Amino acid sequence: MPHLNVEYSDNLRDLDVDRLLLCLNHALVGSGQFADELDIKSRAAAFAGFRVGIAPTERAFAHARLSILSGRSPEVKRQLSASLLEVLKEAIPARAGLDIQLCVEVLDIDRGSYAKVHVPGYVQVT
Repeated sequence: MPHLNVEYSDNLRDLDVDRLLLCLNHALVGSGQFADELDIKSRAAAFAGFRVGIAPTERAFAHARLSILSGRSPEVKRQLSASLLEVLKEAIPARAGLDIQLCVEVLDIDRGSYAKVHVPGYVQVT
């Protein structure tokens, strides 16, 4: 935990997704809310089929959904949301003729029903 899903319109052609995810992960590590950087899992998906509103103008979006274990205060959630939004703003600069919406939401995952196991990818030989 946490899980970070970024969905974005594929007309954000210059978006460096790997760099974006790395910067978002750094923001989460820097928040001090997560014990181990290994626990942070992020991924991104571009959408070719999308519509923003109804006007015939070129529009784009990026939406980050952060899922975290329940129990954090509303203030902590606001801080996480704000820090991730800052990363999105830096990674997706304004472009002439393109109206872009950036947003972040923080969701609680029920702590009691969440299950996880770590399966290391190596075996140490002694």
